[in-house]
Amino acid sequence: MRSARSATECGASPVARGGWTGADDTLGRRALDEAVERGCTFFDTAWIYGRGHSEQLLGELLSRHPGRELYVATKIPPKDRAWPSTRASRLEDVFPEDHIREYTRRSLDGLGVDAIDLLQFHVWEDSWAEDRRWQDPVREFKEAGLVRGVGISVNRWEPWNVLRTLETGLIDAVQVGFNIFDQSPADELLPVCQEMDIAVIARVPFDEGALTGRLTAESSWPEGDWRNSYFVPENLVPSVRRVAELMPLLPEGMTLPELALRFVLAHPAVSTVIPGMRTPAHVGANLAVSDGRPLPDELLAQLHKHRWDREPTWWSQ
Repeated sequence: MRSARSATECGASPVARGGWTGADDTLGRRALDEAVERGCTFFDTAWIYGRGHSEQLLGELLSRHPGRELYVATKIPPKDRAWPSTRASRLEDVFPEDHIREYTRRSLDGLGVDAIDLLQFHVWEDSWAEDRRWQDPVREFKEAGLVRGVGISVNRWEPWNVLRTLETGLIDAVQVGFNIFDQSPADELLPVCQEMDIAVIARVPFDEGALTGRLTAESSWPEGDWRNSYFVPENLVPSVRRVAELMPLLPEGMTLPELALRFVLAHPAVSTVIPGMRTPAHVGANLAVSDGRPLPDELLAQLHKHRWDREPTWWSQ
């Protein structure tokens, strides 16, 4: 799937209740249709987003726009339902071959397509790189025309945890968290992808909402919303403080989300960025950043100073 670069595309987790409260199917369908009309061509989802519901919504979208060239990426969930995987995770517990086959078929059926544009593993351990139990089925899927590209969604704050796997030549795309705070992928992973012509899908450009500038130290969400477990005080308080330190750099007339997206798209290895868009207003604001207008070099240099290196912990999921 080695993608042409630089577009702002649609992440479908918030649209389909992927652990986010407040989703509305009617509004979500409007947002997806608006995205297509504004030129969005790539939609990222996963079976776990609504337990197949997001895939069904995107399948409906493809049916409503049969003349458009639209691409959909989805993800196989870990069988043990553990996000992220850990060094102790075994391939046979996370992605056994029968599980890979079952969920590929589920995604094909849910999307209503004959072939998945990009099939991704939703967690990963680089120690699995040479294991044929995942290699064989994805080779078969490609040879049979069921899958056009294979990708890996790298665990949060572990951009190194895929490098050996890229050397297998089986991976067409890497999805990785990359934003003003999380800049570590630029150290090694992004240059490697650029050299190997592997597409880079930048996720969480808003750092799960912190870089929208709307959070406060007292922010909370309805019961069942995963952000309550992610923005625990150990994360929420420093996130709000760091955003406040960032605000003086915001150019006049530019919103913080726009700045965040333009920062991500400034890296030459990034093929696309996938902010969640649950409303038509989100769609309009986010897709407007695909105009190719770069940030000044001086501003980028200042933004690089706001790098925040974090290690996976009990709340980082």
